[in-house]
Amino acid sequence: MLIRETAVTVLDFETTGAVPGFDNEPWQIGLVVLRAGKIDPASLFETLICVDANRPFNAYAPGKHHALRDAIAGAPPACTVWKNIEPLLAGPLAAHNVAVEKKFLRKMAPLHPYGPWIDTLKLARRAWPKAPSHTLGDLVAGLNLEPRIREFCPNHSAHDALYDAVACAALLEFLLQQNGWEDLEIM
Repeated sequence: MLIRETAVTVLDFETTGAVPGFDNEPWQIGLVVLRAGKIDPASLFETLICVDANRPFNAYAPGKHHALRDAIAGAPPACTVWKNIEPLLAGPLAAHNVAVEKKFLRKMAPLHPYGPWIDTLKLARRAWPKAPSHTLGDLVAGLNLEPRIREFCPNHSAHDALYDAVACAALLEFLLQQNGWEDLEIM
């Protein structure tokens, strides 16, 4: 199945980070759907996920969780968030370094059959092997994708789940426009 001929849900979690004695937990998720190889503006979805107000966050965890602690504590629990996002997770999924997203989706719904997965980190390493860095932020800057991301997330920034999901989708969208990549298949 060609990526450009199907709907692919691109997702990103922001997390509490590792803290001794506490599991790493998601506190935000962002989703966007790539349809026929293009970002679907009607598909943008973001929400906070409840994390106990007394639970410590890793001080070095990226994102604006410091400013959102009260909102995060009052956010819907993961089981409620799951009910809202489950329909979007029925087909191919994409993320930049899929291990994190796989881990948290398995925690939310361990029996759900996810995938197949598209890892934009692996694709970027194949497409641009000589790039100085393959982090999402460096690829966005190096490929000048920020204007495309701003079309959908004008008030968001890196390490916000919706921004990062759209950045990943913009990277995949850009890659599918490159010679030799337009017929990329989902494995």
